[in-house]
Amino acid sequence: MPTPRRTTEERRIELADAALEIIATRGISELTTKNVADAVGLTTGAIFRHFESLDALLAAVADRVVELLDRSYPPATLEPLERLERFVEARSATIGDRVGILRLMMSEQFAMALPEPAARRLRAAIDATRAFLVTTIAEAQAGHQLRADIAPEPLAVIIMGTIQMLGLSVTHVPRAGRAAHRHAVRAALVLLLAPPITRARRT
Repeated sequence: MPTPRRTTEERRIELADAALEIIATRGISELTTKNVADAVGLTTGAIFRHFESLDALLAAVADRVVELLDRSYPPATLEPLERLERFVEARSATIGDRVGILRLMMSEQFAMALPEPAARRLRAAIDATRAFLVTTIAEAQAGHQLRADIAPEPLAVIIMGTIQMLGLSVTHVPRAGRAAHRHAVRAALVLLLAPPITRARRT
């Protein structure tokens, strides 16, 4: 039975994911329409049936990154500490599965290579992450679920750094053990941020 033909949207996602993989493994200087076409088994001409230019492909990559990051936000109805724990695990899994996301967002060189509207979308995604963390941390502190002797803003930076390093570190962990690794780091982070009395009880 022949393989079903991909829809235009499915092909665009496939191409954006291939571009992210090239960014992760070879650097943005290797992100050319030819290399993307080779990665998915298409001709360069076929790429231009889906994207009118390399800038259009880069814009689609930014859109794909934002879409994947947005999926990692947990339901707002959860208690703040559970919301925070789920976010750390989901976001680090997203970054670990596609290291190109982190390299694209954190490298000034990569950001400069993007069309300005795409770069703005990525900066807005980073700002949204920080705002989510600050709000969630403040709610958890108000409910005495997290230590309150440090303001939410610096704690948000610590958590963002942990997510970034966790996302990168899973490349050295066998795929079968990555979920357990993320869970262990998340549990350690929550313990370190717990109020002193809670920490004493857990130990």
